[in-house]
Amino acid sequence: MEKLIAELRRLYLPDNQYPVTAALEDHLRANTTLAIDLATNGGTATATARALALDFPRAADEQHWLLLCDVANALQQDLKLPAPAVSVNGADKYNLWLSFAQPVPLARLQRFHALLHQAYFADLDAAPGATVVELPPCLHQRSGLWAAFINPAMGASLAEDLGLEMPPPISAQAAFLHGLDSITAEQFEHAMQVLQAATGNATAPAQAITAKSATIAPAADDDNASGLLLQHATLEDIVAELHRRNIEPTLRHVLHR
Repeated sequence: MEKLIAELRRLYLPDNQYPVTAALEDHLRANTTLAIDLATNGGTATATARALALDFPRAADEQHWLLLCDVANALQQDLKLPAPAVSVNGADKYNLWLSFAQPVPLARLQRFHALLHQAYFADLDAAPGATVVELPPCLHQRSGLWAAFINPAMGASLAEDLGLEMPPPISAQAAFLHGLDSITAEQFEHAMQVLQAATGNATAPAQAITAKSATIAPAADDDNASGLLLQHATLEDIVAELHRRNIEPTLRHVLHR
């Protein structure tokens, strides 16, 4: 539990005091489900955040998963950002989680979200990413399924239920997050320039956004990186990837009979 909380604070939570550790432990154990505000000074002009969650609501024919793969590719290939975390919310959507090394003004994060929306997922709701979230892993109170960070190789297999029947192993959740990096200030500024150029809002030349890829590319040559996002992984692929990361594959999802 301690390692998982440390990773959540390192990547997403605004500081080391919020939520207090006891409350966060209750959240992770499903004693309660917290609505956690990722922003500090929310609702004010000085609001900042260190995380952004991109929503991919359930769609027909697994289109929500395919779109997530396209966007995950673009973040890494076009914008040169670190690999994001992937999660299911336990009910009706996937999320991509972006972590920032330094707090970013909330207005600027909302602008970043708007540019991403315009460039990559214009068919989805244009509402800015919410700062109040149910941070995985946690129990979705309405569905009774678990929200969890997932190995991207498992993503397509969860496209219907978008949640886990059993609580995910705490050690596996920590391991999924351990190899992820936060977006540096320099990487963020570069990404903003690329997006502004691509959407006609540039103040200086920047590289063009490439066409969407039908395949998923590796994030980096790093043994701890989240690696490939596999749209059509076999069971053997999934088990091999989990074993490569020294994770025993015990996650389950609901099987409809």
